[in-house]
Amino acid sequence: MVYIYDTTLRDGAQTRGVSFSLEDKLRITQALDDLGIHYIEGGWPGSNPKDLAYFDKVKKLNLKNSKIVAFSSTKRKKIKVEEDPNIQQLIKTEVPAVTIFGKSWDLHATEGLNITLEENLELIFETIKYLKNYFDEVFFDAEHFFDGYKSNPEYAIKTLKAAEEAGADCLVLCDTNGGTLWYETEEIIDNVLKEVNTPLGIHAHNDADMAVVNSLIAVKKGAIQVQGTINGLGERTGNANLCSIIPNLVLKMGIKTIPEEKLKKLYEVSRLVSELSNRPHPVNLPYVGDNAFAHKAGVHVSAVEKNPKMYEHIEPEKVGNRRKIMISELSGRSNVISKARELGIELSKDAPEVKKILSRIKELEAKGYHFEGAEASFELLLKETMGLTKKYFELKGFRVLTEKRSENEEAYAEATIKVEIPEDVAKERNIEERVEHTAAEGRGPVEALDKALRKALEKFYPSIKEVKLTDYKVRILNEAAGTEASPRVLIESTDGKKKWGTVGVSPNIIEASWLALVDALKYKLMKDEEGEESNG
Repeated sequence: MVYIYDTTLRDGAQTRGVSFSLEDKLRITQALDDLGIHYIEGGWPGSNPKDLAYFDKVKKLNLKNSKIVAFSSTKRKKIKVEEDPNIQQLIKTEVPAVTIFGKSWDLHATEGLNITLEENLELIFETIKYLKNYFDEVFFDAEHFFDGYKSNPEYAIKTLKAAEEAGADCLVLCDTNGGTLWYETEEIIDNVLKEVNTPLGIHAHNDADMAVVNSLIAVKKGAIQVQGTINGLGERTGNANLCSIIPNLVLKMGIKTIPEEKLKKLYEVSRLVSELSNRPHPVNLPYVGDNAFAHKAGVHVSAVEKNPKMYEHIEPEKVGNRRKIMISELSGRSNVISKARELGIELSKDAPEVKKILSRIKELEAKGYHFEGAEASFELLLKETMGLTKKYFELKGFRVLTEKRSENEEAYAEATIKVEIPEDVAKERNIEERVEHTAAEGRGPVEALDKALRKALEKFYPSIKEVKLTDYKVRILNEAAGTEASPRVLIESTDGKKKWGTVGVSPNIIEASWLALVDALKYKLMKDEEGEESNG
């Protein structure tokens, strides 16, 4: 049995730019418990008020699978262990387990703590011995163990033995600097196993891109505890990524750890942590990234349609992910047919619409369009090409002005727009005047244009009020052209129920933005109409 020890709430929270609120930490704790994680390190109660509050609030959660762990250093030098405030804060948490980190690299003892090597061993022994009276389990994180072993193997082993003699339940070997290579990990663990009898754990950082493999090697050598974080969050380049380690252990190595049926929650937990970290979810993460089971080349798609094993190492559903068929200039007929099927449209390989859609995609992508992040624009293109959606409005013209009245005032923009709706829409809504001519202001030209367009259309389509623009990205396609370069605008929108992406390309950035904005609103109207038809 291998126990998974999550340190997202402490080590992961040390990621640059990440700051979990107390509520975030509690939500992540509940999600990790649902996933079946064995140990959740809640933080260092002696380091800040937020972590102290967490240990008070977490007691009220009805956790079913996880044990909460408190974290701290060994006692301070020249202070009795029972008088050390950090140690006493640990005891007040009343959690079932605690992790103590201590120096196993002689360099850190003599230069970092400015104590003798023997004094360092005493800190480790006395702290763990004392805490064994208050906790069911006490784990020893041997900080910088691998570097310490390379520098002074005899002393590094002595730190483990001090913890073992004090009663530590697990000796966790830490690659704190993250620079140890796999063959070094293997050799060092073999040597450690000859010296101690207490079960081993592994805590790896990813500075040499070795954290996951070093963790798996440690398990292969007999480690019973693996520490890591969701999505590999952590200082510098991060910690070992549990979203890779867990499925590798369960699905590839056949090792008993969290139940296989719990793996279906992995993608969901990964996305939650990204959301609460206020960071984009990394699309290229193995297992849980949005590209992990995405297929773009036509040959790949054709093969996956016949047998997914040809290009997928596991079934994506096992980790809660799903297969995605991408549309691009590399797309073949299989991509279009598969994508249409996702939208509930059945097309045969020989259907004339397939060739027409494929030709249109390649024509647009030659101009710089990019549908991989704008699936709403693709769905509109497909349905418009097949005559499955109608025209909701027609542009009769727009103008955007930007003005800065003085050096100290911010510039502002004003957009004027004229649109016309089809006759059948006007009759349906009992509206006589089909043309709407209006204006709006904004801090920038795109905001002004967006407001003016909505203002013009809300009279005819009230549900447009629900749409909010949540992200706006501009990419220059031909940078060498300088100010004549063509921009591609990607927009993400939401109506509070779902999100969708749209794209626009033009040598004029305002027109590119307009095209993406129009698609965003047309997509909303199309989905509303489809919903009405299905309800009817």
